Amino acid sequence: MAVVKINVVGETCPVPLVEARKALRKASPGDIIEITGTHPASKKEIPMAVEALGLELVEVKEEGDSWKIKIKR
Repeated sequence: MAVVKINVVGETCPVPLVEARKALRKASPGDIIEITGTHPASKKEIPMAVEALGLELVEVKEEGDSWKIKIKR
């Protein structure tokens, strides 16, 4: 199992979601994708996309001005 970290701090839609999708496509089952960003809309969009793809949303965490989302492939 691998942990793939993606940093999209300072990026706005649709970049965080596009990067998350790219990483999820490359990941193997069981891998964890960890996305860190600052765009508020992406914090809502990424979990919705994860649900639509039928993947597991492990965690959504606020950290000051940024957020971190963990997804299990």
